[in-house]
Amino acid sequence: MSNFQEIFRRVEKKYLLDDKKYRLLRQRLDDRVIPDNYGESTICNLYFDTPDRRLIRTSMEKPVYKEKMRLRSYGVPKADDTVFLELKKKYKGVVYKRRIDMSLQAAKSFIKGEGGTGGNQQIENELEWVMSFYPQLAPAMYLSYDRIALYSKEDPELRITFDSNIIYREDALELEKGVWGKKLLKAGKRIMEIKIPGAMPLWLADILDELEIFPCSYSKYGTAYQNELKHKMEKGKVNYCA
Repeated sequence: MSNFQEIFRRVEKKYLLDDKKYRLLRQRLDDRVIPDNYGESTICNLYFDTPDRRLIRTSMEKPVYKEKMRLRSYGVPKADDTVFLELKKKYKGVVYKRRIDMSLQAAKSFIKGEGGTGGNQQIENELEWVMSFYPQLAPAMYLSYDRIALYSKEDPELRITFDSNIIYREDALELEKGVWGKKLLKAGKRIMEIKIPGAMPLWLADILDELEIFPCSYSKYGTAYQNELKHKMEKGKVNYCA
Protein backbone atom coordinates (compact mmCIF):
# COMPACT_ATOMS: atom_id res chain seq x y z
CA MET A 1 0.00 0.00 0.00
CA SER A 2 1.29 3.47 -0.92
CA ASN A 3 2.62 5.77 1.79
CA PHE A 4 1.62 8.77 -0.30
CA GLN A 5 -1.76 10.42 -0.65
CA GLU A 6 -3.31 9.17 -3.86
CA ILE A 7 -6.57 11.11 -4.12
CA PHE A 8 -7.14 14.84 -3.74
CA ARG A 9 -10.22 17.04 -3.98
CA ARG A 10 -9.70 20.75 -3.46
CA VAL A 11 -9.97 24.30 -4.73
CA GLU A 12 -6.75 25.84 -6.01
CA LYS A 13 -6.10 29.58 -6.28
CA LYS A 14 -3.05 31.02 -8.01
CA TYR A 15 -1.27 34.32 -7.46
CA LEU A 16 1.68 36.01 -9.18
CA LEU A 17 4.01 37.63 -6.62
CA ASP A 18 7.03 39.88 -6.83
CA ASP A 19 9.82 39.70 -4.25
CA LYS A 20 8.41 42.49 -2.10
CA LYS A 21 4.94 40.96 -1.80
CA TYR A 22 6.48 37.55 -1.21
CA ARG A 23 8.63 38.76 1.70
CA LEU A 24 5.74 40.61 3.31
CA LEU A 25 3.46 37.63 2.99
CA ARG A 26 6.00 35.18 4.43
CA GLN A 27 6.38 37.45 7.46
CA ARG A 28 2.62 37.45 8.01
CA LEU A 29 2.37 33.68 7.58
CA ASP A 30 5.31 32.85 9.83
CA ASP A 31 3.25 31.96 12.92
CA ARG A 32 0.53 30.10 11.06
CA VAL A 33 2.24 27.67 8.70
CA ILE A 34 5.01 25.05 8.76
CA PRO A 35 6.89 23.20 5.99
CA ASP A 36 5.39 19.95 4.70
CA ASN A 37 7.32 16.69 4.22
CA TYR A 38 9.15 18.02 1.19
CA GLY A 39 9.73 21.55 2.52
CA GLU A 40 11.94 23.02 -0.20
CA SER A 41 12.40 20.85 -3.28
CA THR A 42 12.85 20.90 -7.03
CA ILE A 43 9.80 19.43 -8.74
CA CYS A 44 10.23 17.98 -12.21
CA ASN A 45 7.29 17.25 -14.49
CA LEU A 46 6.56 15.75 -17.88
CA TYR A 47 3.22 16.89 -19.29
CA PHE A 48 1.57 14.52 -21.75
CA ASP A 49 -0.37 15.67 -24.79
CA THR A 50 -1.36 14.71 -28.32
CA PRO A 51 0.65 15.76 -31.40
CA ASP A 52 -1.82 18.62 -32.04
CA ARG A 53 -1.68 19.65 -28.34
CA ARG A 54 -5.35 18.89 -27.83
CA LEU A 55 -5.25 18.82 -24.01
CA ILE A 56 -3.56 22.18 -23.47
CA ARG A 57 -5.51 23.90 -26.23
CA THR A 58 -8.76 22.68 -24.68
CA SER A 59 -7.61 23.75 -21.23
CA MET A 60 -6.85 27.28 -22.43
CA GLU A 61 -10.44 27.62 -23.65
CA LYS A 62 -11.47 27.41 -19.96
CA PRO A 63 -14.14 24.70 -20.33
CA VAL A 64 -16.32 23.49 -17.47
CA TYR A 65 -14.29 20.26 -17.45
CA LYS A 66 -10.65 19.71 -18.35
CA GLU A 67 -7.95 17.20 -17.59
CA LYS A 68 -4.21 16.69 -17.83
CA MET A 69 -1.76 13.87 -17.29
CA ARG A 70 1.79 14.26 -16.03
CA LEU A 71 4.72 12.35 -14.60
CA ARG A 72 6.30 14.02 -11.56
CA SER A 73 9.45 13.56 -9.51
CA TYR A 74 11.02 15.37 -6.60
CA GLY A 75 14.50 16.08 -7.85
CA VAL A 76 16.11 14.44 -10.87
CA PRO A 77 15.24 10.72 -10.62
CA LYS A 78 17.22 7.60 -11.43
CA ALA A 79 15.64 4.42 -12.76
CA ASP A 80 14.76 3.04 -9.31
CA ASP A 81 13.65 6.33 -7.74
CA THR A 82 9.99 7.02 -6.93
CA VAL A 83 7.94 9.09 -9.35
CA PHE A 84 4.24 9.90 -9.52
CA LEU A 85 1.98 9.40 -12.51
CA GLU A 86 -0.89 11.83 -12.06
CA LEU A 87 -4.26 12.50 -13.61
CA LYS A 88 -5.56 15.95 -12.77
CA LYS A 89 -9.14 16.94 -13.55
CA LYS A 90 -10.94 20.23 -12.97
CA TYR A 91 -14.72 20.52 -12.94
CA LYS A 92 -16.54 23.75 -12.12
CA GLY A 93 -13.51 25.15 -10.31
CA VAL A 94 -12.86 22.09 -8.17
CA VAL A 95 -9.65 20.09 -8.75
CA TYR A 96 -9.65 16.30 -8.50
CA LYS A 97 -6.26 14.60 -8.61
CA ARG A 98 -5.44 10.90 -8.79
CA ARG A 99 -1.88 9.61 -8.62
CA ILE A 100 0.08 6.41 -8.21
CA ASP A 101 3.70 6.12 -7.13
CA MET A 102 6.19 3.75 -8.69
CA SER A 103 9.78 3.65 -9.87
CA LEU A 104 10.73 5.66 -12.93
CA GLN A 105 11.47 2.43 -14.77
CA ALA A 106 8.04 1.01 -13.88
CA ALA A 107 6.34 4.23 -14.95
CA LYS A 108 7.94 4.04 -18.39
CA SER A 109 6.73 0.45 -18.77
CA PHE A 110 3.21 1.34 -17.64
CA ILE A 111 3.00 4.24 -20.09
CA LYS A 112 4.04 1.90 -22.90
CA GLY A 113 1.21 -0.44 -21.92
CA GLU A 114 3.57 -3.12 -20.65
CA GLY A 115 1.76 -4.01 -17.43
CA GLY A 116 0.35 -2.56 -14.23
CA THR A 117 2.16 -1.06 -11.26
CA GLY A 118 0.68 -3.16 -8.47
CA GLY A 119 -0.82 0.00 -7.02
CA ASN A 120 -4.37 1.35 -6.87
CA GLN A 121 -6.25 -0.52 -9.59
CA GLN A 122 -8.97 2.12 -9.98
CA ILE A 123 -6.41 4.86 -10.58
CA GLU A 124 -4.52 2.63 -13.01
CA ASN A 125 -7.77 2.06 -14.92
CA GLU A 126 -8.41 5.82 -15.14
CA LEU A 127 -4.90 6.48 -16.41
CA GLU A 128 -5.16 3.66 -18.96
CA TRP A 129 -8.48 5.05 -20.20
CA VAL A 130 -6.96 8.50 -20.75
CA MET A 131 -4.01 7.01 -22.62
CA SER A 132 -6.38 5.08 -24.89
CA PHE A 133 -8.83 7.97 -25.39
CA TYR A 134 -6.24 10.49 -26.63
CA PRO A 135 -4.48 9.25 -29.79
CA GLN A 136 -0.68 9.23 -29.63
CA LEU A 137 -0.55 10.66 -26.11
CA ALA A 138 3.11 11.25 -25.27
CA PRO A 139 5.43 13.58 -23.32
CA ALA A 140 5.04 17.08 -24.78
CA MET A 141 6.60 19.49 -22.28
CA TYR A 142 9.15 19.34 -19.47
CA LEU A 143 8.57 21.75 -16.60
CA SER A 144 10.53 22.10 -13.37
CA TYR A 145 10.52 24.61 -10.54
CA ASP A 146 11.85 25.18 -7.06
CA ARG A 147 8.98 24.86 -4.59
CA ILE A 148 8.53 25.90 -0.99
CA ALA A 149 5.58 23.91 0.39
CA LEU A 150 3.79 24.86 3.61
CA TYR A 151 0.63 23.87 5.42
CA SER A 152 -1.49 25.47 8.10
CA LYS A 153 -0.87 24.57 11.75
CA GLU A 154 -4.63 24.72 12.35
CA ASP A 155 -5.71 22.81 9.25
CA PRO A 156 -3.17 20.53 7.51
CA GLU A 157 -5.41 20.37 4.44
CA LEU A 158 -4.74 24.07 3.80
CA ARG A 159 -1.54 24.14 1.74
CA ILE A 160 0.40 27.09 0.38
CA THR A 161 3.18 26.65 -2.17
CA PHE A 162 5.62 29.10 -3.76
CA ASP A 163 7.20 28.20 -7.12
CA SER A 164 10.22 30.00 -8.55
CA ASN A 165 12.92 29.32 -11.14
CA ILE A 166 10.34 27.80 -13.48
CA ILE A 167 12.08 26.14 -16.44
CA TYR A 168 10.60 24.43 -19.49
CA ARG A 169 11.66 22.68 -22.68
CA GLU A 170 10.10 20.72 -25.55
CA ASP A 171 13.03 18.42 -26.21
CA ALA A 172 14.92 15.84 -24.12
CA LEU A 173 11.56 14.83 -22.65
CA GLU A 174 12.79 12.54 -19.89
CA LEU A 175 12.94 13.40 -16.20
CA GLU A 176 16.40 11.89 -15.82
CA LYS A 177 17.83 14.33 -18.39
CA GLY A 178 18.17 16.95 -15.65
CA VAL A 179 17.00 20.48 -14.89
CA TRP A 180 17.63 22.81 -17.82
CA GLY A 181 15.65 24.79 -20.36
CA LYS A 182 14.09 28.21 -20.87
CA LYS A 183 12.97 30.50 -18.04
CA LEU A 184 9.23 31.02 -17.78
CA LEU A 185 9.06 33.97 -15.35
CA LYS A 186 10.97 37.23 -15.12
CA ALA A 187 13.53 37.54 -12.32
CA GLY A 188 11.97 38.22 -8.93
CA LYS A 189 8.60 36.65 -9.80
CA ARG A 190 7.05 33.49 -8.39
CA ILE A 191 3.74 31.66 -8.44
CA MET A 192 1.86 31.08 -5.21
CA GLU A 193 -0.86 28.44 -5.00
CA ILE A 194 -3.35 28.16 -2.16
CA LYS A 195 -4.95 24.72 -1.98
CA ILE A 196 -7.96 24.30 0.24
CA PRO A 197 -10.72 21.68 0.61
CA GLY A 198 -13.40 24.36 0.86
CA ALA A 199 -13.69 28.03 1.75
CA MET A 200 -10.58 30.08 2.45
CA PRO A 201 -10.15 30.86 6.18
CA LEU A 202 -10.91 34.43 7.16
CA TRP A 203 -7.45 35.09 8.61
CA LEU A 204 -5.80 34.23 5.30
CA ALA A 205 -8.29 36.21 3.24
CA ASP A 206 -7.64 39.24 5.48
CA ILE A 207 -3.87 38.98 4.99
CA LEU A 208 -4.20 38.75 1.21
CA ASP A 209 -6.60 41.69 1.16
CA GLU A 210 -4.35 43.80 3.36
CA LEU A 211 -1.31 43.12 1.14
CA GLU A 212 -3.37 43.60 -2.04
CA ILE A 213 -2.57 40.12 -3.33
CA PHE A 214 -5.22 39.03 -5.81
CA PRO A 215 -5.80 35.72 -7.60
CA CYS A 216 -4.97 35.32 -11.27
CA SER A 217 -5.45 32.75 -13.98
CA TYR A 218 -2.11 31.12 -14.70
CA SER A 219 -1.02 27.81 -16.19
CA LYS A 220 2.67 26.92 -16.30
CA TYR A 221 2.17 24.46 -19.16
CA GLY A 222 -0.22 26.84 -20.93
CA THR A 223 2.18 29.78 -20.70
CA ALA A 224 5.12 27.67 -21.88
CA TYR A 225 3.01 26.36 -24.78
CA GLN A 226 2.06 29.90 -25.80
CA ASN A 227 5.68 31.03 -25.63
CA GLU A 228 6.82 28.20 -27.87
CA LEU A 229 3.93 28.66 -30.27
CA LYS A 230 4.74 32.37 -30.64
CA HIS A 231 8.40 31.55 -31.26
CA LYS A 232 7.53 28.96 -33.91
CA MET A 233 5.11 31.31 -35.65
CA GLU A 234 7.80 33.98 -35.79
CA LYS A 235 10.20 31.43 -37.29
CA GLY A 236 7.55 29.97 -39.58
CA LYS A 237 7.92 26.55 -37.99
CA VAL A 238 4.52 25.79 -36.50
CA ASN A 239 4.15 22.01 -36.45
CA TYR A 240 0.69 21.66 -34.93
CA CYS A 241 -2.66 23.39 -34.91
CA ALA A 242 -3.30 26.29 -32.55
